Amino acid sequence: MKKHNLYKMKSIRKVTSYALVFIFILVSCTKDFDEINTNPHGFTTASEGSLFNGIIESLVLTGNEQFYINNEILYKQSQLAALTKEAWGNYTLGTDEMWKNYYLLLPSFRELNNRFDEMKQTGEVLNMKAMLKVVFAYKTFKITDIFGDIPFFDAGYGFQDLEYLRPKFDSQESIYKYLLDELKWCDVNISDTAVSQEPFLTFSGFDRLFNGDILEWQKFANSMRLRYALRMSEKEPELAGQIIKEIVENDRPVFVGYNFTYYVGESAAIWPASMGFKNGSLNWSFREHKNLRMGTNIWHQLSLNDSTDGDGIFDPRAYIFFETNNANEWVAFPQNPEQTTPTSGGIPYDSHRDQAGAFQIKGETNIYSPFNYFVVRDEDFMPIPLITGSEVHFILAEAYFKGIGVPQDMATADIEYLNGINTSVSWWISVANNSKLPSSGMTFPEMIQIPSGLNFSSVLTVFGFWNATSDEEKLEFIYTQRWLDAFRQPWEAYALARRTGKTPREGEPIDHFRLPYPPSEAEYNSANWSDALVNQGGGDTPEYKIWWIP
Repeated sequence: MKKHNLYKMKSIRKVTSYALVFIFILVSCTKDFDEINTNPHGFTTASEGSLFNGIIESLVLTGNEQFYINNEILYKQSQLAALTKEAWGNYTLGTDEMWKNYYLLLPSFRELNNRFDEMKQTGEVLNMKAMLKVVFAYKTFKITDIFGDIPFFDAGYGFQDLEYLRPKFDSQESIYKYLLDELKWCDVNISDTAVSQEPFLTFSGFDRLFNGDILEWQKFANSMRLRYALRMSEKEPELAGQIIKEIVENDRPVFVGYNFTYYVGESAAIWPASMGFKNGSLNWSFREHKNLRMGTNIWHQLSLNDSTDGDGIFDPRAYIFFETNNANEWVAFPQNPEQTTPTSGGIPYDSHRDQAGAFQIKGETNIYSPFNYFVVRDEDFMPIPLITGSEVHFILAEAYFKGIGVPQDMATADIEYLNGINTSVSWWISVANNSKLPSSGMTFPEMIQIPSGLNFSSVLTVFGFWNATSDEEKLEFIYTQRWLDAFRQPWEAYALARRTGKTPREGEPIDHFRLPYPPSEAEYNSANWSDALVNQGGGDTPEYKIWWIP
């Protein structure tokens, strides 16, 4: 493979400055990961473990991504929430940070993969290589699903050869197929018995995602294969079906949410406290943004009516995702407001609420239900989900419902759908029960009481398949519950809305399909950027669809 890098530099000075950034990444991680960076094995250089440590760190959402992309764009476009006021037009701060988060770490992936290739290919080394490939796939899928075509095959090598500082953009289709092959390689080559010898023993000490549990990495790989095979199924039905069939028929390990009669709750997620950092940018992104509230669209998937006392709520996740306004009333902001619709102010996301006596003070002008304060303030125990067992159940429910890679089987689709709801409700309740505010230590159960009658059974009284009047409505039920489960993954809800066009929605169908490339790429890699626009329809605006959207 040719060796090259992403960023088009105008001068050797720019190359040098980016090289210095890269060197800094190799030898240290940010202050939020102090405990992870404390090397328990005495490494003092950029060891394989420390490089991997920096890559795991990069999975944490940056502040600008949360503020300018998630809170300002993706929650609105997916309609998981409503914007009471669009006050921030500088989304490029978010796209630029997402781009840099990926491409400044790409040389670390390339370097670490090269090191693994040079080692004796023992089972332990293959496990290490697979762990790297899985994280690499996750990050790459996420960035290409936001932008479409990206520099990939020729990117990340520029520090070895300046000839390749301006890599070409590769098609999303080619990237998808490559990554799915890589994840299959991971499934085939991961060995849960090759974990007792060096260099894996030392390397696994840097794994704060699964603490060296290689079976969890295998489940992560196969769960992603299901996610992205289904995502491209409209454009590549045969290949998507082959991947799903192989995983299901061969009973390959995936994350399990519900196992027949009992909750398992497996997932890949970033858990700040267990990983040794505080997710401080979480509260900042809501406290400074201020404008997100519960919208009428999601409210109508959680409550049977608009009663402000909440007597229509049938889904316990309403109490986890949102809370009452300053008057202790459940009031949703119109998803598509009129010009005369009052906006919402107040201080529902400010840190004064950490104290018990001030918890209910949200500001007199906070007239609509905000996000639950624990969701936006808990920087220690509120997870960043990557993929959950409940999502896997919803994926399989759709596959059986449509007959994608498996025989069409409505009964099995219903079982997977029920397991998905059971898992999602149980998983979110577990998260809430363990949530704690950072200053006072107040817990979610102490401050917010979910009515005892609300559980997965109460959700099924409304969203059970037996309530659907047609197969089309059953499919919409699957999409609704998968969309709800992705409440703290608005990028995934956005992908589901773009692919299906059938997630809950008020107003016009979604017509926002991608984010424009960051201005830095247009400036430093202009020729290849221009080619990418032509290949994707000619424009760098949201109405141009990326490859897998029907």
